[in-house]
Amino acid sequence: MKKNKIIILATEGKTSNICYHFLDKTFEVDSIIFERSVSRKTFLQRRIKKLGYVHVVGQILFQLIVPKILGIWSKKRIEDIMPEKQFMASPPPSQKTVYVNSVNDQTCIAMLQEKKPDLVIVNGTRIISKKVLSSLDCPFVNIHAGITPYYRGVHGGYWALANQDKERCGVTVHLVDKGIDTGSILKQANIQPTAHDNYNSYPYLQLKEGLQLLKECMPSLLDQTYTIVNSKEKGLLWHHPTLWSYLKNWIKYGVK
Repeated sequence: MKKNKIIILATEGKTSNICYHFLDKTFEVDSIIFERSVSRKTFLQRRIKKLGYVHVVGQILFQLIVPKILGIWSKKRIEDIMPEKQFMASPPPSQKTVYVNSVNDQTCIAMLQEKKPDLVIVNGTRIISKKVLSSLDCPFVNIHAGITPYYRGVHGGYWALANQDKERCGVTVHLVDKGIDTGSILKQANIQPTAHDNYNSYPYLQLKEGLQLLKECMPSLLDQTYTIVNSKEKGLLWHHPTLWSYLKNWIKYGVK
């Protein structure tokens, strides 16, 4: 019987480590390919071009202040959501780890084609090009922290709450296409934040639920008998909040 080969494309970090160990425990991951981050300067230049200088300054102020403060408040809550015994966050074994400058460069494509995976799981990389997606005859799948298509981009759970749209505060497992979180939907679920949750802990509620959804999808993804749901809605693309928009949502709606 043929052994299924699973590869993860990801950026380094706690959530990628959790994804690796969670999947490896049941399905055995062949390898994880980490994409190196772009320089801070390049990232900011791109963001300013897209969103404007004032908005990006607001985002920088938010990132410098709010997550660090919330990190102190939410440390215990995150540990309760994803206990280490169930969701290991240690780095994957070095023998299963490979690095590339970009998921879209030829080195990555060659590596994927050599390995011939049956399934590619994506976590936190830049937008994957059509050239990469078409280089393999297997699904690329992502756990998105939001209900698509309404909350594409980042922190969909936070933005749903800030928009008083609690019924769309959740997570989506979807196929990856060349757009930003526009791929066909495999499964979705809501999360139920408590008064103890905030911007830092929402993503862990989403990841925990998303991993269970992905686990349910795995057999049909591996034998390519999965079913999809396509939405005619375009939804919106959300970015990190500015300091002032975050404070407004906290004061006005109690969303922290």
